[in-house]
Amino acid sequence: MRKTRESERPAPALTAEAIAYREAIGRFMAGVADGRGVLLPLLHALQDEFGYIDDALVPHVAEALNLSRADVHGVVTFYHDFRRQPAGRHVIKLCRAESCQARGGRAIERAAVERLGVAMGSTSADGRVTLEPVYCLGLCATGPNALVDGVPVSRIDGARLDRLAAQVAA
Repeated sequence: MRKTRESERPAPALTAEAIAYREAIGRFMAGVADGRGVLLPLLHALQDEFGYIDDALVPHVAEALNLSRADVHGVVTFYHDFRRQPAGRHVIKLCRAESCQARGGRAIERAAVERLGVAMGSTSADGRVTLEPVYCLGLCATGPNALVDGVPVSRIDGARLDRLAAQVAA
C-alpha cells in the first residue's frame, strides 16, 4: 500500500476563527515593507484585536513570517505583555518593583486580591477584572503604583484602592 505524501493530502477546512486570524495577519502585513522584525509588532496588533494570543493563532503567525511555531510560541510565552487567555473587561496591573514594595505595595496587593475577589494573575469568574503583576512602571517616586486599563495610578492607598474597586465594578 502506497503512503500518501503530506503534499497530496487535502488541506483541512479553516474554521471561522482561523479565517479571522489570517485576515488580521494579512491586514497587518499589508502595512509593512518587508516581514523582517515584525513579530513583536504583529503579536501586539493581534492581541489588541483579539484580546489575547490564542494558541491556535501561533501556527498562522509562524506561517506568515516563515518562522517555526516554536519561535513564535517562545516569544509569546517569554514576554509578560502577551496574554494567552482572555482578559477581563478591566485590567489592573499592580507594580511589584522594590520601590513600590517599600512603600506598601505588598499590602496593597493583598487588599486588592481581597476587595476584587480575584487572585493575582487571574481573571474574575464573571470576566469583570483581571489582576496582574507588573515589574516597574517607572513611577518609583510615587509608589505604590498600578496601571488601570492602561492608565497609570500612583500613590495607591486603601481609599484609592476602594475607588478603583468601585470603578471596575461599575
